[in-house]
Amino acid sequence: MTKKELGQKVKGRRKIMSMPQAQLADYTGLSVVTLSQIESGKANPSFETLNEIFYFLNLEILVEVKK
Repeated sequence: MTKKELGQKVKGRRKIMSMPQAQLADYTGLSVVTLSQIESGKANPSFETLNEIFYFLNLEILVEVKK
């Protein structure tokens, strides 16, 4: 998944939940600017940051292990 696809997933889920960026930013401790950059695919968030975002959006991170 690319950064852009990931950002679209976060933004789409946030909108489905009718959650403003400011609210998600507050929950996760991120700035609105950082969250906006993640949603637009311009930022490269850490796993911990993604985990926080996904927690509040009720999403799961699935990791594919290639052999």
